[in-house]
Amino acid sequence: MHASTSAPTGSASATAAGASAISHRLRWRVVDIVVAAVLGVALGLVFWAWNTVGGTWFVAMDGLTPGLGGIAVGIWLIGGVIGGLVIRKPGAALLVEVIAALISMLIGNVWGVSTLFSGIVQGLGAEVIFALFLYRRFTLPVAMLAGVGAAVGAWVFELFYGSSPNILKTIEFNVIYLVSLAVSGALLAGLVGWLAVRALAATGALNRFAAGREARREV
Repeated sequence: MHASTSAPTGSASATAAGASAISHRLRWRVVDIVVAAVLGVALGLVFWAWNTVGGTWFVAMDGLTPGLGGIAVGIWLIGGVIGGLVIRKPGAALLVEVIAALISMLIGNVWGVSTLFSGIVQGLGAEVIFALFLYRRFTLPVAMLAGVGAAVGAWVFELFYGSSPNILKTIEFNVIYLVSLAVSGALLAGLVGWLAVRALAATGALNRFAAGREARREV
């Protein structure tokens, strides 16, 4: 009788310990909040600078083929990717992307409050990808998928939002735009974001994060 009751007890203890470890890993720390804010502000400045460069590139590519302008959008999607890769907690991708969008809006751009709405849906798109991997995998392929997720969020938002939503445009335009956004999200947000995090980790700035510890082990 003793043997038959001790096994379930041990199993229950192991399960409880595992749940506690997961809860601890996903729990936000003060340093997580601070770094999310710093990353959001820094990336907001990047967004603001990209408003001119990316906006010009967008118009030029759209002039060649309507919808191809999406290839320039990826930098505006990078906040969610970097936030998720660095902080690795539920909500990190969304928070960093939203803060970055807010800073870009407050500094001033032609899109106004829609910048903030875009930041929300783009951050959610990246967040969904990290959640699908249970906030446990942060490899280059996952980063690129997060960039694609943010791109899909942007595409869905623009499909319905504004005085001239994309749903009123041709199917051809929307397909080209979706593919262009996805490629840009994978490369300019996913790949560039992953490389940026590795470069930042190499400086020692992320030593209190798993991303920094991984970089030290690889050296």
